[in-house]
Amino acid sequence: MHRFLGFVKKEFFHIFRDGRTMLVLFGIPVVQLLIFGYVVTNEIKDIKIAIFDQSKDEVTIEISNKIISSGYFKLEKNLDNISNIEEIFREGYVKEVIVFEPDFARKFEREGIAAIQILADASDANTANLIVNYTNAIIMDYVKKVNGSNQMPMKIEPEVRMIYNEGMKGVYMFVPGTMALILMLVSAMMTSISIAREKEMGTMEVLLVSPLKPFQIVTGKVIPYVVFAFINAVTIIVIGHFVFGMPIKGSVLFLLAESFLFISMALSLGILISTMAKSQQVAMFISVFVLMLPTLLLSGFIFPIENMPVILQWLSYIMPPKYFIIIIKNIMLKGTGIAFVWKETLILFGMMLFFIAVSVKKFKIRLE
Repeated sequence: MHRFLGFVKKEFFHIFRDGRTMLVLFGIPVVQLLIFGYVVTNEIKDIKIAIFDQSKDEVTIEISNKIISSGYFKLEKNLDNISNIEEIFREGYVKEVIVFEPDFARKFEREGIAAIQILADASDANTANLIVNYTNAIIMDYVKKVNGSNQMPMKIEPEVRMIYNEGMKGVYMFVPGTMALILMLVSAMMTSISIAREKEMGTMEVLLVSPLKPFQIVTGKVIPYVVFAFINAVTIIVIGHFVFGMPIKGSVLFLLAESFLFISMALSLGILISTMAKSQQVAMFISVFVLMLPTLLLSGFIFPIENMPVILQWLSYIMPPKYFIIIIKNIMLKGTGIAFVWKETLILFGMMLFFIAVSVKKFKIRLE
């Protein structure tokens, strides 16, 4: 029994001395709990909206102020023309437009009924539902308070219209997100394992002393996986369109070009991971843990980024899938071109160049 207790004590000391084991046992669960606790929520806040007020009277101003001061919404822009609504939705920042009809106050006070049109960007169906429900609740609360001091009951009739996804199909949200997740994981994981395998098999030194330059070695490792990942991307697009009814309103060639760019970026990230990992197992662990959870939680795939704490919103800026999902939704659902997604495209291109440059530098260090 004494020997057994000594053995158990030795195992405790062995675990305490291993920083990586302590990180897995205590660090990762705490981080995951904090992230899930802040990210997984059914509430909304700081949703950017626009208002098209055709009446501009005391009632519409009061309702607008009540909506904006609720803490759930932020006024992005006051529109002065109905033709601006489509453009502001295509830009992607505004998630809801509230339209007040002309002579709103007169109809509300004299006729006892007035109409408000609520337009929501339903490319993310769950968020659109929440936004509309919150807006309706605020408007109904205003009507309730007004009726409390009036003898004649009055009401406001909200007319809701879901833009880009009138059928509220969840697939419109999940196809772009799943496409980003699959391409990110498969591309990065396969390339990260490739060089790690060379290290384990002892063939890495042969590559490093070969006449090939570091850039050629990195490129040669990436090209086969680019081809296979691109076939994956085409397969996802075809299945999404013909099986799940995902529309492709924009250019198919532009969609494929953006997919190719994202694949190249993901593969370059995988190469970078593989240059740092000492074994295939470590490379796979880094790929899955570092890439899968952030892609699910911090890319806007499932949970709106606007709902997250500021620090997580800042972290989302370094998540490549966030930009790819924005691009895919713009092309497939909104039919936009490079004029609306050039910033996201440049960011992905810059990330790809950065990952390749760091990978090549690490190869040069090994050669020296």
